[in-house]
Amino acid sequence: MYSNPFDPSFMFFPFCCGLLFFLILFAFLALWRYLQYRETLALAEKGLLKMEGGKIDTRGDGKGALRWGVVIAAIGVALTLGLWPLGFSAGYPLGLGPWMIGAFIPLFFGLGLILIYVVTKGNGKPGAGNGNGGSASA
Repeated sequence: MYSNPFDPSFMFFPFCCGLLFFLILFAFLALWRYLQYRETLALAEKGLLKMEGGKIDTRGDGKGALRWGVVIAAIGVALTLGLWPLGFSAGYPLGLGPWMIGAFIPLFFGLGLILIYVVTKGNGKPGAGNGNGGSASA
């Protein structure tokens, strides 16, 4: 039997499967985050500190934003370089077709994380170089 790919009932099943996949994924991530929250809360009630990889988890240096920013920006650059030639073969001006949004979003999101690290790296820490204490020879 011939099935029309533009028939709405034909496209309904893959759409529902894709939606179900993402719902399960986000539900798992939400559950995982909630369990981490409960663990941290239980440790705080007992007066214990949470350990990450043998070190005390302070989460105050902002290096995580820099690391993730570099990784996500690198993925965005790789996608940009990989998708850009499609625009030249399709005849778009400067080779920038609508599919480039899939490359530009991670690129600029990563650059934003790097910018957050650069702007906030010296806030609230006494020492030379940021004007709120430290060396008297300034």
